[in-house]
Amino acid sequence: MGNRNQGLNILGLNVRKRREEKELTQEALAELASLDPTYISGIERGMRNPSVLSVLRIAKALGVTTSKLMEKVDDPTNGVSKNITNGVSRNLK
Repeated sequence: MGNRNQGLNILGLNVRKRREEKELTQEALAELASLDPTYISGIERGMRNPSVLSVLRIAKALGVTTSKLMEKVDDPTNGVSKNITNGVSRNLK
């Protein structure tokens, strides 16, 4: 998952974990969520930055809350919160 955003990587891993727990293919999840299978693949690989609506659709399709999909995305030990705060600080200057 290389140099991609750590928060997106974690979100993608959470989506994949929940999808696999439900024994769904990416295609089946995409159909349930009214999204394209390549978009689901991109999310799972941390390559896509899904909208809130897309996260809501995926959560509903998986039968979980959005907070379950976002678990550990803002964990201070993974560096995501620091990166976001630094980005906001730079933009406010």
